[in-house]
Amino acid sequence: MKPARISTAVAALCLSVSLAGCSSGVDVPVPDPAPVGAAAYACAAMRGKLPDEVVNQTVVASHPTSDLTSAWGNPPITLRCGVARPPELRPTSELVRIDGVDWFAQKLTHGYVFTTVGRDLNVEVTVPDSYAPEANALADLSPCIALTIPASTSPTPSG
Repeated sequence: MKPARISTAVAALCLSVSLAGCSSGVDVPVPDPAPVGAAAYACAAMRGKLPDEVVNQTVVASHPTSDLTSAWGNPPITLRCGVARPPELRPTSELVRIDGVDWFAQKLTHGYVFTTVGRDLNVEVTVPDSYAPEANALADLSPCIALTIPASTSPTPSG
């Protein structure tokens, strides 16, 4: 009967390691509804080109694992691909252009959320105020967005 006890112990250990792995990482909600088809492919292509570091912060695991999300540092800088257009965005909204990518900035209590404008897909980047000036993160991310998320043919700022 000892082999059965060993097998049970090994199975319990594997389960606890597996569950511990599930609880690690930064929670980054997947956009809802999630992009599909060509849009999902563009997000996956962008994720494959994202830098290992953003404002000197290394990539961290995001949960749930998705081609639509990424994170760096602690507190985390987060990225979500395929988000909805911000309802506050207006034709007269002030935009920031970095490396050919236009961004709409919204102040949060402790940082900013930036959303691309004028692209086939909206990409959202949330930067905590501990990385001020928060827009510096966009300098690390804009080149891969410009490369993988096509500019929209619809007028700005419909994004």
